[in-house]
Amino acid sequence: MEESTFEWDEEKDRQNQIKHGVSFAEAEAAFKDPARKIILDLKHSQFELRHYCFGLDARKKRVLTVRFTYRSDKIRIIGAGYWRQGRKFYGKKT
Repeated sequence: MEESTFEWDEEKDRQNQIKHGVSFAEAEAAFKDPARKIILDLKHSQFELRHYCFGLDARKKRVLTVRFTYRSDKIRIIGAGYWRQGRKFYGKKT
């Protein structure tokens, strides 16, 4: 993957760390996985297209699920965690 620029809301990052134990800086690891899967998040795409990235966090050897959108050629992280459904999507063949 070519080098991408990430951004996020600092307060949302803080809340995500409290709720899910993952910082948005840590969530960038999912995008570095060459086997990552990116799918459209239809449920949350009312005002802008949102996506999920399912990728392996090589450091923790766990699948990260990251909800994000593209804004001004940047990946804007909205939420992240080590959720069960992420493991299911990551393991599916496309």
